[in-house]
Amino acid sequence: MSGRRNVVVFDYGFGNVRSAERALARVGADVEITRDFDRAMNADGLLVPGVGAFSACMTGLREARGHWVVDRRLSGGRPVMGICVGMQILFERGIEHGVETEGLDEWPGVVGPLNAPVVPHMGWNTVKAPEDSEMFAGLDADARFYFVHSYAVRDWDFEATSAAMAVPKVTWATHGEPFVAAVENGALWATQFHPEKSGDAGAQLLTNWIETL
Repeated sequence: MSGRRNVVVFDYGFGNVRSAERALARVGADVEITRDFDRAMNADGLLVPGVGAFSACMTGLREARGHWVVDRRLSGGRPVMGICVGMQILFERGIEHGVETEGLDEWPGVVGPLNAPVVPHMGWNTVKAPEDSEMFAGLDADARFYFVHSYAVRDWDFEATSAAMAVPKVTWATHGEPFVAAVENGALWATQFHPEKSGDAGAQLLTNWIETL
């Protein structure tokens, strides 16, 4: 990679934008926090954070035209990364307290409550990544990442519609039951955990993303 990469942290009111900004700057990116459509479209990378309820995040994202930004960037093969609820909204739909909300439908799947003795899942946990993962390159199998969530995708059912379609690489974690911890799908990456709060392991993961831009 030659030169510094510009990353926009999309500010639609539902994410820890400052911690994401600091973490990305730490690994050498030029970072801007904005909801400006053109800047978000033209950045080398777009990071979509997310905290709180699935439905509220989707409402905020649509009001900021973030759904258009994500769709248009991905249509052109431009990198996007979602974090926490910013990952969850990339799926088909979310169900919270009986309320069903449509997501961005980049991947099939339903975000639902975790079945675990203790919820929320809050703290450090290991993950099981595919051997050919780019996202987790350079990280040991026992690397730990910081999670804070009560909902997750428990079932992954993706069917390639053509032989040319790349099948996403899925990383799993377990808290009470297995759930999707991260997905790599060409220009679209996402994590259920918070790499920006995951110390050196998170910094390595963000470095790996920056190097794809």
